[in-house]
Amino acid sequence: MIDINVMLAWGANYKKYKAGEIIFQEGGVCNFYFQLTDGRVRWVNYNLDGKEFIQSIIEPNESFGELPLFDDGPYAATALTDTDSLILRLPKELFVQLLKENPEINFEFSRVLAHRQRYEFMLLKTMAFENPEERVWALLCYYRNKPCNVYKDPYLVDLTRQQIANMTGLRVETVIREIKHMCDKGKLKISRGKVFM
Repeated sequence: MIDINVMLAWGANYKKYKAGEIIFQEGGVCNFYFQLTDGRVRWVNYNLDGKEFIQSIIEPNESFGELPLFDDGPYAATALTDTDSLILRLPKELFVQLLKENPEINFEFSRVLAHRQRYEFMLLKTMAFENPEERVWALLCYYRNKPCNVYKDPYLVDLTRQQIANMTGLRVETVIREIKHMCDKGKLKISRGKVFM
């Protein structure tokens, strides 16, 4: 995350979004760098039947939708809010100039993108080769270890079973069964319907 004061000094502004509001759509033109300061954002694709595939859940202190900032292509997914959210937006031209003039910010930003790329490789590998339990476990481990997370032991998995299914390409019934199986093995714990690692 780029320091908020730096972004504001470079001309960023805050925008409030209501829960369920679309921030940008797949195929749209990129005009801003987005950084979530409060709330929760889902980054998704839809198939022809309207089924949602969640690419990522964005938490406060994370950016999203960065690819078109670098390749001038369209957005690869749709971003919409899960909750009322506050997002800091910096115009694309100012964002590019900020990175050019601040190599330390550029380097840290590159690290974040590399971390996300590693997640995408891990997710593709588990979808191609691993059994459902390994898919779910890999996803949960990624979210527990995200750089923006400061978690306590045990870590509360703040994803619904449906969201896990939408992120792993599994059916929700399969996710429920695999979570129960991992609980039986002692990898996870369930308390009052909440999953802990």
